[in-house]
Amino acid sequence: MATRNKDKTAAGILGLVLGWLGIHQFYLGSMGTGIILIVLTIVTCGFLGSVLGLIEGILILTMSDEDFNHRYNEREPDNVEFVFMKPK
Repeated sequence: MATRNKDKTAAGILGLVLGWLGIHQFYLGSMGTGIILIVLTIVTCGFLGSVLGLIEGILILTMSDEDFNHRYNEREPDNVEFVFMKPK
């Protein structure tokens, strides 16, 4: 099984700082979710995308290393997969 080597701290900080642009989702491999966050940011004048990015950044940073590795390093995330969703 190939590992993807995504860093939990980097993903969490990207979510906190640039979550409104969905950068953490692009980093983790969920391109569709990143685009959704950009659209939500534009449509809600920055509010909803910013809130979701902040929440996801916090969830990533508080996630156990084992759970993070299972979700983002041991498997390829779905195209649309928010952090608060249970992976398939």
